[in-house]
Amino acid sequence: MMLGKKSIISGVSIITLILWLVSIWWGWMPSAYDVKIKTTETAQINNHQAVSGYTTVSTLIDVTEWLINKPGGFIANDMTPPGIFMDNMPAFEFGVLEQSRDLALAMRLNFSRSQSQSTGDKDLETAQSKLNISHKSWQLPSAENEYSDAIKALKRYRTRLISTENSDAQFYTRADNLGAWLRDVEKRLGSISQELSASVGYDRFDTALSGDPTAKQSTASAAELEVKTSWWKIDDVFYESRGSTWAILHFLKAVEIDFADVLEKKNAQASLKQIIRDLESTQDTVWSPMVLNGNGFGLLANHSLVMANYVSRANAALIDLRILLEQG
Repeated sequence: MMLGKKSIISGVSIITLILWLVSIWWGWMPSAYDVKIKTTETAQINNHQAVSGYTTVSTLIDVTEWLINKPGGFIANDMTPPGIFMDNMPAFEFGVLEQSRDLALAMRLNFSRSQSQSTGDKDLETAQSKLNISHKSWQLPSAENEYSDAIKALKRYRTRLISTENSDAQFYTRADNLGAWLRDVEKRLGSISQELSASVGYDRFDTALSGDPTAKQSTASAAELEVKTSWWKIDDVFYESRGSTWAILHFLKAVEIDFADVLEKKNAQASLKQIIRDLESTQDTVWSPMVLNGNGFGLLANHSLVMANYVSRANAALIDLRILLEQG
């Protein structure tokens, strides 16, 4: 009887160890990669001639493919161990997914259309709608299958984009198109910065109606409130922010290539390079085994505030870049 109990305990211990090791493997965060080299390799493999928009579309495909093809596949909707017990990688995945959704929408509404009255691209409509399925969906249709369909639609659009036989697929590298997407990125980065800063909690005045004496809101809100992230959610917010900035970083690198002429005309190349550099800092190695949440100038670091600093700097520079693009 005693031998049987020891065998059960040993078996459970071995299974637990294996699941722990697998979770470490599945939870390994991706490094930033060279978008230009990756796109060049993609074009050579597929015998494609790179055209305007090719790098941006290819980068969106690459980032989305990473979500479902990385070790462990897409983990956020897992219902079995070890995925169901993991939280850092699912948070990272969601951050990446949010930015992919935003870019897909911008491609559908702005980059692929010359004027507001022009028709939308069917493949981009399919891709954008498929990416918007809940990341928690595991039943039919599962999130992975929908994201896979989105990738197929994006690849069809990319193939039509380089075709010389028809011109129904287009990608317009215009300053106003780029500015429209950058405005969305600004809002994302601003939200990320606020959520990261809330790791230590702070008192905040309600400034929702500031600057417009005629502005109204649906229901009354407190004039002052405390904003603070739950201790249990600190690491989730951190890794979701890390995933968002990882995706934005690569999308901006792609934009730097596709919109090179626009940026040069506006003398904005240096501004974009600085934004990219600040976002690269958000991907530095986290040497601590856990996300620390020190207060003020205390003994422990606060990883969320460090991340918020990089994000805020990038966002401020992004606002300046967008204004520069909008100026004549």
